[in-house]
Amino acid sequence: MLRNKKIFLLDIDGTVSVGNKVIEGTFEFLDYIVGNGGKYIFITNNSSKSIDDYVEKFNGLGFKVDESNFITASYATALYLKNNYNNNKIFVLGTKSFIEELKKFNLNITEKLEEKISCVVVAYDDELTYKKIEKICELLSKEKSVDYIATNPDLVCPVSFGFVPDCGSLCMMIENATKRKPEYIGKPNRFIIDICLDKYNCKNEDMIIIGDRLYTDILCGINTDIDTCLVLTGEAVEDDLKESKIQPKYVFNSIKELYEGLK
Repeated sequence: MLRNKKIFLLDIDGTVSVGNKVIEGTFEFLDYIVGNGGKYIFITNNSSKSIDDYVEKFNGLGFKVDESNFITASYATALYLKNNYNNNKIFVLGTKSFIEELKKFNLNITEKLEEKISCVVVAYDDELTYKKIEKICELLSKEKSVDYIATNPDLVCPVSFGFVPDCGSLCMMIENATKRKPEYIGKPNRFIIDICLDKYNCKNEDMIIIGDRLYTDILCGINTDIDTCLVLTGEAVEDDLKESKIQPKYVFNSIKELYEGLK
């Protein structure tokens, strides 16, 4: 049951906020979790910001959070690279904040076409230029032995006026040019939830993931064998549930409705 959960994994964009607007009921729900001895962790596929960026932004919006409340696709990717490419040269396409997050792990990062590159990493990049895309395509086309990973497969990212292309859309464009597909590290890869399970030493049945996307948030929970909850304030709509094989355990119109059902 929802009331018995100890760790609540919350997506951000489309779940608790859209842009700089906090979705109604979010603060009350978080207070409920803490008041009942639980813990909430924001796990986001948005790789444009570092954990420090999120802490600053969320505290500015009225949340009471610190670094322990966030695990991002950026952090998960950095940890994956540290475990697998620690002494290798890594070519990165991403924002300055994303690159700084990787450098905290003392990784050998480059944004130039150089010799002996072992891995290419693509992330959401709101500083994207066509020249950056051209570099990625050249490297992946010429160097077939170079590994190719990306932070997340999300096709769009919700913003105040609707949606903008996300990392998954960028990777589709690169695939059309190079015929290469990346390994995605963020949701629905179970790696990001495994980090939470290890960090908080909890059982799968004590945890639930709440999000607005079937193919990332909900599938991630299914892949990790934890309970799932879909909210309809972001990408997914009721018609998607009728057509998709990916089915959440719980469905609510919003975080507010979820909270009111727990009171």
